[in-house]
Amino acid sequence: MTQENMPVCPVATTIQLIGSKWKLLIIRELLTGTKRTGELKRSLPNISQKVLTETLKSMVQDGLVLRTEYHSFPLKVEYSLSELGRSMVTIFKALEEWGNEYIKNEG
Repeated sequence: MTQENMPVCPVATTIQLIGSKWKLLIIRELLTGTKRTGELKRSLPNISQKVLTETLKSMVQDGLVLRTEYHSFPLKVEYSLSELGRSMVTIFKALEEWGNEYIKNEG
């Protein structure tokens, strides 16, 4: 996302960057460490390969995820959170706490 495309509202900016279901779940997976595409696909069984690839590409372009390519055969690609992506750990802890409270009170 470029500076001119960012909404004025900081909440809207955050939602634009991580607001999709898949982006949130990919970040959740990468918070535990570097993953290859296949590992992400296995941990998110309902995501199509096309959507996973497009979402990762978007997250790399936005600076949330780092893509490391190893020139081997077969090609090895790993994804990890950038410093910017890791800075969202407090957001995810808050989401987890809220979800646990909701489950406890509604379950």
